[in-house]
Amino acid sequence: MGTTTIKEIKAKLASITASDDPFIEEIKKDERKGVQTLLASWEKKLEKEVQLKEKFYALTAYEQDLRHGGYQYIAGIDEVGRGPLAGPVVTAAVILPADFYLPGIDDSKKLSEQKREEYFAVIQKEAVAIGIGMMEAKEIDRINIYEATKQAMLMSILELAITPDYLLIDAMKLATPIPSTSIIKGDSKSVSIAAASIIAKVTRDRLMKELDQEFPAYGFGKNMGYGTKEHIAALEKEGITKHHRKSFSPVKELALSAMEKQ
Repeated sequence: MGTTTIKEIKAKLASITASDDPFIEEIKKDERKGVQTLLASWEKKLEKEVQLKEKFYALTAYEQDLRHGGYQYIAGIDEVGRGPLAGPVVTAAVILPADFYLPGIDDSKKLSEQKREEYFAVIQKEAVAIGIGMMEAKEIDRINIYEATKQAMLMSILELAITPDYLLIDAMKLATPIPSTSIIKGDSKSVSIAAASIIAKVTRDRLMKELDQEFPAYGFGKNMGYGTKEHIAALEKEGITKHHRKSFSPVKELALSAMEKQ
């Protein structure tokens, strides 16, 4: 084994995915420090991959149970943007194929922007169907954020190219003839809802970055419409845009103040 270079061992390890591979047993006997460092790194990577695989299959429990019950088109539904002072609330409905596999998928809030974008592309490519729903600030102010979120979710279901036969919904209950289950923190318990959370989050973030080009003073590209210190300072200085939610504080108070001055 000593005649095999460390570079060659590194290349060989890159193609091995099982701890009982004969090559692993061989290099365990190699006393070179560089080889043992490579082996330790490989074992750590393998352990992480096993954990991600186990977590992924745990995320599919709801979907597996429903498929065993005869359901085929299971749509996960989630929203993003209920809390911000500006921008729409965006929802997504996603139907994944039975053999979908994406270890590492999780609630979009737990992922980096790079990972969200990466997973977004995979989901877009492999999903059976994706529907997007959206309610702008004007509608949020008219019917309240809770009702607006429900309406956006129903809209996302209607936007699906295939009618689902079951719905897994993150925390909300919808008035729909399709059988459904509402799951608290569903984006970390169901792969379909996790996929929907990623689609909704990336879609909304891209929209807010577009608004940032039109209204650069508010920092929408960074705060995504949330009430950061800089955003509130810009509101006080620049005023309110049509994308701000006038039923949300402190936008509500600023809007009333502006009306009183007229």
